[in-house]
Amino acid sequence: MHDLFSVDGRVAVVTGASSGIGARYAAVLADAGARVVVAARRQDRLESLAVELSQRGGDVIAMPCDVSEPQEVERLLSDVVKHHGRIDVMINNAGVAPPDEGDLETVAGFQDVVAVNLIGVYAGARAAAVQMLKQGRGAIINMSSISGLVAGEGIDTPSYIATKGAVVSLTRELAVRWAPDGVRVNAIAPGWIRTEMNAWYLDTDDGRSWVEARTPMGRAGSVSELDGAMLFLASDASSYVTGHTLVVDGGWVAR
Repeated sequence: MHDLFSVDGRVAVVTGASSGIGARYAAVLADAGARVVVAARRQDRLESLAVELSQRGGDVIAMPCDVSEPQEVERLLSDVVKHHGRIDVMINNAGVAPPDEGDLETVAGFQDVVAVNLIGVYAGARAAAVQMLKQGRGAIINMSSISGLVAGEGIDTPSYIATKGAVVSLTRELAVRWAPDGVRVNAIAPGWIRTEMNAWYLDTDDGRSWVEARTPMGRAGSVSELDGAMLFLASDASSYVTGHTLVVDGGWVAR
């Protein structure tokens, strides 16, 4: 069973790895023996993470990248292939959750979110698939959200909800297109997991109470509770799974 979930020696790329879920995924993959490339805009944080994980035995390198710029994404994946010779796991985790602008979110703000949360995901998946299709295998994991499956109830912006829903549809489409060539594409849809991005809300009494009241398990999740879902989709344990969105939400969408 250990071998079934193993990612030992595999080359994994994680975008949005300077904090939160991305940094956690990078650490879990490195501890599990993968050769990890961490990517994000904040170079100082990336380099600190790479040093920290390397000091505890991980094979981790930092490559700055702004996923809202498709050419930077292409350069990132090209550099990974030059350095490691292959790409086995691509985690499109980079994303933004803009501040609430009320019921009338600006079009400009909406477009900025689309550039990162949707176009950035496609650019990452496409660039990784260029190499994976040559290899005849690979696992792509796109990060969606429960807000891509149900309404945000006024907490998330229309742009965030729309892009996370689009990631679910994009995941299905790419999975069907690339399945014959051995490339699997799946998504993870977290519920309320406390991260740097949402601490402003979850760390308030009102926010915590709101989430606890609406989550069947009665609490927000810990970032560590996404580890198993990620390793499942990244490893051969999910060898017959593609086009699927794995929800990790304490029962939120089952209400």
